[in-house]
Amino acid sequence: MFIMSQGSNLPTEKLPYIRERLQAVDDSKWPMLLSIQFKNPVIVLVLSIFLGSYGVDRFYLGDTGMGIGKLLTCGGCGIWTIIDWFLITDATKEKNFELLQRYLY
Repeated sequence: MFIMSQGSNLPTEKLPYIRERLQAVDDSKWPMLLSIQFKNPVIVLVLSIFLGSYGVDRFYLGDTGMGIGKLLTCGGCGIWTIIDWFLITDATKEKNFELLQRYLY
């Protein structure tokens, strides 16, 4: 059920690994796992399209350093912003995976 509800927020190539780890999880950890607030990749993409040159997408993900860099350079003169339009959803899924990893161990 966890993978069905949160699978779109996690990297698809890591789903078999996540399934294995979830099967080995102790029952006492499930309430914590179910309460994790994952970032939605679609929302981050929309933020990136409309406010990416100000670094709002990176601040939302928790990448403060990259957010400040984008803010000070106006999105790398627009180049960094355009590149993020294509890469931000994968970055969001990786951040979600890292968050899940912290709860699994």
